[in-house]
Amino acid sequence: MTYDSDAARAFSRANGDRFLQELFEMLRIPSVSADPAFAGDVQQMADWLAEHLAALGLDKAAVMPTAGHPVVYGEWMGAGPDKPTVLVYGHYDVMPAVMEDGWDTPPFEPVVKDGKVYARGVTDDKGQLFIQVKALESWLSTAGAAPVNVKLLLEGEEEVSSPNLVPFIVDHMDLLRADVCVISDSSMRVIEEPAVTHSLRGMTYLEVWVKGPKEDLHSGFWGGATYNPALALAEILSKLYNPDNTIAVPGFYDDVVPLSDAEREMIARNPLTAEQFREATGVPGLWGDERYTIRERVSARPTLDINGLWGGYAGPGPKTIIPAKAGAKLSSRLVGNQDPHKIFRLIKDYIESIAPPSVVVEVKLLTTGKPALIPFDLPEMQAAARAYERGWGYAPLFTRGGGSIPVVAELTDRMGIPVVMMGYGLDTDGLHSPNEHYSIEMFERGIETAIVYLEELAALPR
Repeated sequence: MTYDSDAARAFSRANGDRFLQELFEMLRIPSVSADPAFAGDVQQMADWLAEHLAALGLDKAAVMPTAGHPVVYGEWMGAGPDKPTVLVYGHYDVMPAVMEDGWDTPPFEPVVKDGKVYARGVTDDKGQLFIQVKALESWLSTAGAAPVNVKLLLEGEEEVSSPNLVPFIVDHMDLLRADVCVISDSSMRVIEEPAVTHSLRGMTYLEVWVKGPKEDLHSGFWGGATYNPALALAEILSKLYNPDNTIAVPGFYDDVVPLSDAEREMIARNPLTAEQFREATGVPGLWGDERYTIRERVSARPTLDINGLWGGYAGPGPKTIIPAKAGAKLSSRLVGNQDPHKIFRLIKDYIESIAPPSVVVEVKLLTTGKPALIPFDLPEMQAAARAYERGWGYAPLFTRGGGSIPVVAELTDRMGIPVVMMGYGLDTDGLHSPNEHYSIEMFERGIETAIVYLEELAALPR
């Protein structure tokens, strides 16, 4: 069979308005995985996707249970055994969002302003996930077939670190078997610089509790002789970094794979200036290990961040107490070859070693994720570069991503297949933030690029 990506691309352009309206339907479902109150909405989103895949003619389109939120699966295997099979991964769950966070419009009612769609999940990851679905639809609607076999694995727990995805993959290895995995859940600096991400950071997420008296104490009666847990916590957190802004935990950097000159040169092709950083983040000044560029710090180096802390009274007016306990949440972004469980043990041992003796410290591991580092000279990676040139209109950069997608390392380790991260968002889309948005032009270009990528994969020698 002769495949004509031009016809599929023309179909996607002709049906762009419909595609957008269907995306709006997805965005109106508040599939927040972190809050049990939204469990019904997560299920509704899964059902919607499975029905949509079935309507497109995919086989085995189904909502498949896990110990948590379900996985949605569907496949089209009509290209035959002599053609490669592509596993498309995406996630349909989203971060929490309420107007009080700073949204200008209701987060689950999509609004179009200046060519952008504003809604929670529009770039992370519903819009980018839907690009892959619409690319496949465009092939099936024009040629009656796709140039490769396609399987879709869409999960509902990525925003809570995918606790049930690995067991699902292990239990369904035969079902998911493929030659390459494609993920669209990343971004580029500007539209003229598309990026193929070949590295993602892993994650160790933990919680620290500092406990003192059996209950909150009157600071007038007991202050001066009681070690305040909030003070002890502040002292512990203040010692996580050295004066040169490196992480003070002994052994933390032992397994970090050094950046080669070639990698640093490639990262430098996608620079992030101090002015760009301040404009994007709103921070008054820069910080970090000055031996590395800003782009290297936010993508290729490990971190240790305080994500939240609490203790004592924070309501209106005074309440003069010594709190019984104080706590903090910490996350560490990891790079190859750091092991998330080893990093947890190192951080835990260090915190316990510097804790004042007059308080009790408890360090709990919450979630982990492995870092991923994939060679960018693989044929599947180079096929992605050609697809961007043809479909997007610009040659891509190969970049390191600063975020974490837990499934990437699991798929490369367990299934032995390359994972190609073809992102179609912008760094400034505001994912996880108020007023998350996504350019309609990016959505449309993404569909055309995804269409071409399937054609490029079919042409690879087997």
